[in-house]
Amino acid sequence: MSADRSANLIERFLEMMAAERGASANTLAAYRRDLEAYASALAASGVSPGTAEPGHIRSHLAALESEGLARSSAARKLSAIRQFHRFLHADGLAADNPATAIDSPRSARPLPRMITPDDVDRLVEVARTRVKTTKGKFLVRAWRLLCLVELLRATGLRVSELVGLTVQAANAEPEFILVRGKGGRERLVPVSAEARAAVAGYLACLGAARAAGGKWLFASSGAGGHLTRQHFALELKGLAREAGLEAGALSPHVLRHGFASHLLAAGADLRAVQQMLGHADIATTQIYTHVQPDRLRRVVEAHHPLAKKS
Repeated sequence: MSADRSANLIERFLEMMAAERGASANTLAAYRRDLEAYASALAASGVSPGTAEPGHIRSHLAALESEGLARSSAARKLSAIRQFHRFLHADGLAADNPATAIDSPRSARPLPRMITPDDVDRLVEVARTRVKTTKGKFLVRAWRLLCLVELLRATGLRVSELVGLTVQAANAEPEFILVRGKGGRERLVPVSAEARAAVAGYLACLGAARAAGGKWLFASSGAGGHLTRQHFALELKGLAREAGLEAGALSPHVLRHGFASHLLAAGADLRAVQQMLGHADIATTQIYTHVQPDRLRRVVEAHHPLAKKS
């Protein structure tokens, strides 16, 4: 099978993932990289995706591991290869699925990085100070950053969900925002009064004409039409340095982790946190219970019938 034929199969697979499973652009890009590297390795051995055997997949993964690839990354690449072969077999493009015989690399799931509520408060306070002291054309950027941080603190949105918010979604309900998450699934997420005030102040700073005429809440001149995840991450690190925090350890994802952990520490129900985070599987949310040992101990002591009473 030619390289062009392999590339065509990969394109057909990616089209299916986008159309039938709602895979995001970032997910599709990752699949493309992984599958092109896999197809190249097969071609070097004189094998095509349609005739690959379990040994070829194992050899590819072993080669990646010898290059220092982490087990978590190997598991992600194997997932792409599995789905690719499942697609080929289901569409009659391959006689069988060699990936069914491959076990996933076992690896311990890392605990999320943590940020304290006090540190989050410091970030917000520095952002508010910027709004109060900034003038001229930079005032909009100061309001935008305050709005981003307040929303992330209040909702725990994925950074892609946050920067991709539309004005309509942010104003759909008085006390909620409508979020389109992974796979196109929509959910309503409650928003604090502080975050609502930040959104209102930001829109007022933009001006009625710009706010009403644009689709994106955080509009940008870039190709996507809205602020990128990378740009927000850079601005957040600058805010962290100004707040006296370790910029290298802070990212939008860390604030999302903090949102979940702080809710659980305050006694929130795990199912409610799952819904707000947009996790399809509660097992994903349960990782936050591993960073709340004191809270779990207090729950047992307070409610278990066999717990000792002082």
